[in-house]
Amino acid sequence: MFAFLAVTLVGVSAVAWLADWSLGTEFPRYLSRQELLSQNELLNALTEYYRQHGNWTGVASVFSRSTLPSDHVSIALVGRPSLLLADQYGTIVFDERGIRQGGLLTALERWNGLTILQGENVVGYLYAPPPGRDAVTPAALEFLNDFQNTLAVMAIIVGGLAVAISVIVSRTIAAPLTNLAVVANAFARHDWNRRANTRGAVEIARVARAFNAMADELQRYESLQRSSITDIAHELRTPLTVLQGNLRALLDHVYPLDEGEIAKLYDQTRLLSRLVDDLRELALAESQPCWQHETVKLSDVLEAVASEVATIAEAREVQLNLHACPELSQVCADPDRVKQILLNLLSNALRHSPAGSSIEVCTETLPPDTASQFVQVSVVDHGEGIPSKDLPNVFERFYRVDKARSRDVGGSGLGLAIAKAWVEAMGGTIGVESELGCGSRFWFTLAIVSDKTLA
Repeated sequence: MFAFLAVTLVGVSAVAWLADWSLGTEFPRYLSRQELLSQNELLNALTEYYRQHGNWTGVASVFSRSTLPSDHVSIALVGRPSLLLADQYGTIVFDERGIRQGGLLTALERWNGLTILQGENVVGYLYAPPPGRDAVTPAALEFLNDFQNTLAVMAIIVGGLAVAISVIVSRTIAAPLTNLAVVANAFARHDWNRRANTRGAVEIARVARAFNAMADELQRYESLQRSSITDIAHELRTPLTVLQGNLRALLDHVYPLDEGEIAKLYDQTRLLSRLVDDLRELALAESQPCWQHETVKLSDVLEAVASEVATIAEAREVQLNLHACPELSQVCADPDRVKQILLNLLSNALRHSPAGSSIEVCTETLPPDTASQFVQVSVVDHGEGIPSKDLPNVFERFYRVDKARSRDVGGSGLGLAIAKAWVEAMGGTIGVESELGCGSRFWFTLAIVSDKTLA
């Protein structure tokens, strides 16, 4: 507000001062010129003198015998101004006061003077210096004072308008910023539901929308963190409760201390270890997604994973079919992470595929977008499928479509979340399509290595 006001007031003051200075300088000059124009007899006499003599020698006699009375008073000036006569080169040949005799008229003085012509040729200049304010008549002086007062009033009015406009503009800018600061402070105090108003100037509204987007994302992560802590506690509680109960029973001699009971306790520790490893893997994928940027032949990775899973599929009486072209384009990815993603998706498919069914692993090159081209890898099973209401949540942590499925059979619930994190870390996307009773199709994409990428 103060900056706006200062600039406006400085501008108004400068304009008013320049106008006043110009008027004070040019108005007397204007009066002087008008005075000269009123002296037609003197101008005619000078013209006739030059016509007769061809030069200005002795021109003082013209001024001494001028018909203008010595007490001449014009309508604008008190007393006749001091007259200067210069030749065609600007050299002063006559000065009533003798001060500038032999000097030169400036270009401005010649411009403001009267031109003496012989035919079309300039032969001299008649110039009267502008008088001071004390030589101006009361009527002209009153005009000057009225004009200066008008300038002062206009400056005050414009200054007042500048103050009013600056206050309005500052409030327009400051009010949304104040609201944004209040919301930010409330958000810092964990009031996650507060949002900033998106009114005001375009820039302020853009900042408010950016803040609201950040607040939405932070609130989502806060909610995710809370739910994760709750889910982790829930997942850890069951094996710990089993361990604690069985150990208590062994100590109380309820169960005999034999290899069977020890094996059950060992299975619970393995479950805990797997859960901890999955949590660590998920945290690594989401917080520090470091992966080896390599040029990978995807068909080789698919074949290696299929050979690893083939024994498990055969044991479950599920047929695993791989449909990948050996000439498949190379992709930019981390081979270990791609194997991990495929193993997670295939493990999930095997877990939900009944005996006698099949699992298809397919690849497809997608049409190129504006920047790059991707290959899509699909894992298709023919199991029970996923209800449509559960599809948006299948990649969430600890989410299980069948809530009654045990952890021993259903896994930790982190495999798909880990796969999603690593796919997105490598610049791809992941998704699922499913129809209840007809199976599911999980897919993910990886960027194809182009000649530009290799360069």
